[in-house]
Amino acid sequence: MDDLIADLLTRIRNANQRYHKTLSMPSSKLVKSVADVLVAEGFLQAANEKADGSKKTLTLELKYKGKRGKDRVITNLERVSRLSRRVYANVDDIPNVYNGMGICVLSTPQGVMTGHQARKDRVGGEVLCKVW
Repeated sequence: MDDLIADLLTRIRNANQRYHKTLSMPSSKLVKSVADVLVAEGFLQAANEKADGSKKTLTLELKYKGKRGKDRVITNLERVSRLSRRVYANVDDIPNVYNGMGICVLSTPQGVMTGHQARKDRVGGEVLCKVW
């Protein structure tokens, strides 16, 4: 597997479409950081990492709203920077997602963070994905 971020987004998108409560996938530092940002912003319920020997597994709990739990919190996910085409943004060029209702996740020198936090800290970086 080359692109772990694209794999993460695809697994979340597929599980979200089928109303799954949890999903599991291989873990890495970058994938765990992106999942932690999504948990902090309220798009996921929890992200737990479990180690079995040398393999690490990341278990994500998806979040739904509404009386019967059938309204999705995540409407869409979009990978911006790819392995073949990296997309970088300065502080002034960080995209505003869905008129502020969504977030963009950036990999910066200070770590993985949202576009809002990156603007606040006055730092740019690689735009990984957009979530709304």
